Amino acid sequence: MKYKKRLAIIAFLMVWVIVIKLYSANAVRVENGYSVGFYTVIVGVLRFLFGWLPFSIGDLLYGAAVIWITWKLIKLTRTLVKRRATRDGFIGGILKTFTIFLLLYIVFNGFWGINYNRKGIAYQLGLKMEKYSLEDLKNMNALLINKVNAARQSLVNSKAVYPSSQQLFAKVQQNYESIDSLYPFLKYDHQSLKSSMWGWLGNYVGFTGYYNPFTGEAQVNTTVPKFLQPFTACHEVAHQLGYAKEMEANFVGYLAASASKDTLFQYSVYLDLFIYSNRNLRNSDTASAKNYSQQLLPEIKNDLLEWRTFNRMHKNPVEPVIRWMYGKYLESNQQPQGVLSYDEVTSFLIAYYKKFGKI
Repeated sequence: MKYKKRLAIIAFLMVWVIVIKLYSANAVRVENGYSVGFYTVIVGVLRFLFGWLPFSIGDLLYGAAVIWITWKLIKLTRTLVKRRATRDGFIGGILKTFTIFLLLYIVFNGFWGINYNRKGIAYQLGLKMEKYSLEDLKNMNALLINKVNAARQSLVNSKAVYPSSQQLFAKVQQNYESIDSLYPFLKYDHQSLKSSMWGWLGNYVGFTGYYNPFTGEAQVNTTVPKFLQPFTACHEVAHQLGYAKEMEANFVGYLAASASKDTLFQYSVYLDLFIYSNRNLRNSDTASAKNYSQQLLPEIKNDLLEWRTFNRMHKNPVEPVIRWMYGKYLESNQQPQGVLSYDEVTSFLIAYYKKFGKI
């Protein structure tokens, strides 16, 4: 059979896909066997290999992949235009593409993606996750408005200046070091946090940071407004530590940023969390949400205006499509809320507050 070898490879890869699916079906097994076991070893090796480099290997790989795909599409288009396509060539191309897809799926999940199925940070902290009430949501808005206003006022009084990217990343490392005695499962060795080479592109497709599971590197878009970057960096490190779901990465990022003695981190995290919490409240009680928003200090409102202006400057017809595709990706990975999964950090905050009496 002409395609026997290719089909055999596909069958072999499909077996591994099935194994991954079956293994991922048990959250306790994933948590204890993969997330705090195998994954910590493989990501530790990746960060050791690539973390010391001053540039992102992952970004170079992404760039090379885009160039390769573009070249292949141009080549395919030329073939179709010149009508040189054959049946064997078409079938061979389909099988090759499917093989590459299966390989990427296996490597992606083996290196990181299985973490989407773990028990997660709520399990590790013993948080009682339950549906919160409107009063819980109002109380959280009140707590966060006080936190963010206090942090911003402190920055005004101290005339604080935002650090360089490298200084920022060093502070993120220090933040995680300050909490690993309290939360040993958040220990962060071999820092691999870098500025994105594609930040200019991220401004048009809507990302402030991302994690590369193939190299273990976390990238921060350092071209966005400065006040967003401290919390974004802490969020991306949370992904490195195996917290794949966005609401969990937000919460782990909160644990690190809020514990910082640097008010720049406190302002960044509490501003982000207030926005999430206030957006959730707006869905249930628009008047209350508006009332809390109006209590923000003028300096915070100016920051939010800067953010909106920045987004308007980079508005384009492609971004909504990318956002929709990303939402579908999240939905397929245990996050039915899609891009709104980020907002669900509010439920973690409420559960944390009920257990520990603080945020």
